[in-house]
Amino acid sequence: MNSSLGLKRVDYERIQAVGPDRAASEWLLRCGALVRFQGSPKWQQDYNGLPTGPLGKYKIEAINATDSCIMYRGFDYLDGLEHVTDIRLEKCMYIQDECLQRLSETNNLQKSLLQLKIISCGNVTDKGILALHKLTNLEYLYLSDLPGIREKETTFHALQQALPKLELELDLE
Repeated sequence: MNSSLGLKRVDYERIQAVGPDRAASEWLLRCGALVRFQGSPKWQQDYNGLPTGPLGKYKIEAINATDSCIMYRGFDYLDGLEHVTDIRLEKCMYIQDECLQRLSETNNLQKSLLQLKIISCGNVTDKGILALHKLTNLEYLYLSDLPGIREKETTFHALQQALPKLELELDLE
């Protein structure tokens, strides 16, 4: 079996066996992302250094997917995460509009996600940014170096209308 298939296919049995946070941590780290658990200041980057303990002890609070290969097909791993407040998507070549739509339709993230940064993700367009309106508790959105955004004014106005409490920080040409 091709070992790269493991990165692309969601292992639902693994999610059942070890819990959503552990399974998502394993997927994210295998893809080159970092995770930070609740109550810890330290970013976890070593797959083999993942903390062990009773099921559900470690809850993912933040995800830094800079330079990672996370892609849409793995986003099912995010469904069970209830404590993620902060996500950074930077230089993620597989992140496109469908990923942002999927993120914003994830019930738990709609409740918990407060900060989102999308930087240098060349496949993200206005459609993907507009989809974020479902993240109703989002307080801060930082967008930078997104060449796929063509209708800046319209897109950001619509997002601000949908999310009046949102602080939107832009660094776009």
